[in-house]
Amino acid sequence: MSEPAVGASKSLPLILARELASNLATPMFLLDAAGTLVYFNEAAARLLGKDFTDLGEIPSGEFGAALELALPDGKPLPLRESPAGIAFFERRPAHKTLMATSYDGVRRQFEATAHPLFGAEGEMHGVFALFWQDSPGEFTS
Repeated sequence: MSEPAVGASKSLPLILARELASNLATPMFLLDAAGTLVYFNEAAARLLGKDFTDLGEIPSGEFGAALELALPDGKPLPLRESPAGIAFFERRPAHKTLMATSYDGVRRQFEATAHPLFGAEGEMHGVFALFWQDSPGEFTS
């Protein structure tokens, strides 16, 4: 995913998606149209092991590499084949069961669903991804 364009994270769909995410108990993160991680909510921070205010906006490739994404069988998952990668590059929704290592070093299995954010004219504004575990208690620290 490429470098962010000036003002890319300021689109109305992303602003509204961030507002929605900030009010959800479901872990959610947002990528802008350039592929930069521009936000994740408190529920996601508990699962990821780091607050967004501590991490800040970063290229999604850096974010994905830090998580060491893999399939449940342990096979490494290329970022383009992750739900967020599919939503970004193929412009379609995707869902998978994944393994990831959070910033606090804990390896977890979770479900992830990602969807591209299109504007009223069909233009790509970014991607939102929701993720969860079958055992909700595992989200808490």
